[in-house]
Amino acid sequence: MTKKTYQVYEHRFEGKVLLVTGGASGIGKSTAEKMARQGADVIVVDMQMSGAEAVAKNIRELGGNAFAFQADVTDPKAMEAAVAFAEEKFGALHLAFNNAGIGGPAGLLADIDIDGYRKVIEVNLNAVFYGMHAEIPAILRAGGGAIVNTSSILGIVGEATAVGYVAAKHGVTGLTKAAALGYADKGIRINSVHPGYIETPLLKNMSAEARELLISQHPQGRFGTDEEVADAVAFLLSDRASFISGSQFLVDGGYTSH
Repeated sequence: MTKKTYQVYEHRFEGKVLLVTGGASGIGKSTAEKMARQGADVIVVDMQMSGAEAVAKNIRELGGNAFAFQADVTDPKAMEAAVAFAEEKFGALHLAFNNAGIGGPAGLLADIDIDGYRKVIEVNLNAVFYGMHAEIPAILRAGGGAIVNTSSILGIVGEATAVGYVAAKHGVTGLTKAAALGYADKGIRINSVHPGYIETPLLKNMSAEARELLISQHPQGRFGTDEEVADAVAFLLSDRASFISGSQFLVDGGYTSH
């Protein structure tokens, strides 16, 4: 049997090192694989080492360069270790995609469990800070680069029963703007991507009725795909987005146009 190889249709990221959190599945996995096809060396970071290793192994088998790293993104020391691992394996870090996240409990504000709220804030917002806190010094050492943080349509608009998620994702939007302003003149571009509802593992337990309701709120009449978000992330991390920093890049099928 002929061994498969990546068809590198553009060497857009040749010589660049990318770190992806939440890289074992969904948008993180698609982004890691897409950018590897375009020449990037990739560090796949996830709590689930088996999933991260499966993604890294697939990239290697198809001719790319990748390693897996197990880390709890809510642990600043773990993110420092992930960045150090990237520099150890590939000599530098140029690009980062802070993508790990969770859905969190649903309910009106006064009904939300406080511990559940805190967990959503820690994973979806604080971990983005911890990631950039570790990544930015390494990217500066490498001479500059770019970062994309995963926010959401709920980082632009509200939702009454997604209190912690809305708060965290709005926080990511603001954190990204502040960081972008701080490092725009230092060679680092920082943007946020805002997916609508995407066909990822986070939606697997949704009822048919809930799916139909959410789909109806997207003018295109469907959920997005992780590949469509990965395309946006890859663009924002590329030199083609050289004059884009501090932006909120929506991939939402028109959801926020209502």
